[in-house]
Amino acid sequence: MKRVILKTILLTTVLTACGVFAFGQNAKSLPFAAGETLAYQATISKIISGVPVADVTFTVSDGEPGYLQIKADARSKGTMLKLFRFSFLYEFMSSVDTEQFRINNTERNTTEKERVRSGEAKFDYKEKRVTYVETDPKEPMKPPRKIASGIEPETQDVVSGIYSLRLLPLAVGKRFDLIVSDSGLVYEVPVRVTGREQQKTIFGKVWCFKLEPAVFGRGRMIEDEGAMSIWITDDARKIPVRSRIDTSYGRVEVRLKSLTTSKLTTATK
Repeated sequence: MKRVILKTILLTTVLTACGVFAFGQNAKSLPFAAGETLAYQATISKIISGVPVADVTFTVSDGEPGYLQIKADARSKGTMLKLFRFSFLYEFMSSVDTEQFRINNTERNTTEKERVRSGEAKFDYKEKRVTYVETDPKEPMKPPRKIASGIEPETQDVVSGIYSLRLLPLAVGKRFDLIVSDSGLVYEVPVRVTGREQQKTIFGKVWCFKLEPAVFGRGRMIEDEGAMSIWITDDARKIPVRSRIDTSYGRVEVRLKSLTTSKLTTATK
């Protein structure tokens, strides 16, 4: 149950959606740039309503010429430890090719209570293959865990996927079949745009597209029953402002708490 909740919290911060429709994009036309930081708070409702359990932050910076670096970290709050006697810290660093907007390399470090893992995924588009190698820093002599899978010409990881989603031509009724790689495995994620609704956000009430990615079920990213919704602003920035997921373990809500760019900072009071 704990691992399902952990992955739910991470994925509801819109880590599950990645795009294969970003053709023709380049660094000058992207709706985000180096210096942008998105900060979210995750809450869970079961017995108690809206208990904060995690903070999630995404930061964009310049990488090598032609690449962006996107750093993400998800860390548990004290209430997570009190409710489930469990703490976690996930750290990702994703290198993204801005010419074709696809993932090039992913580094990840995860701490789940006393369990620590370090991993790296390398994406070779000539060989059409992703190779993931994971090690245990506490046991350096232990053989690494290796996973390799075939990939499509445009593939994302769970972090670059958020930003790829912001490049899609969203409209009510549209459906996208997306490709995302996580820990060396590759998933197809069907996403439907099911509505256009007003949402209360840090920017005030704004119109947003409502998306429903199919991440639950056998053979999907979360092999459990559940339903997910994501709201992205209907404007040039296409900012993910809210996500919600319902499972047998409760409802998880993730909301944008602050946005920082090189020009301004917006946050809830």
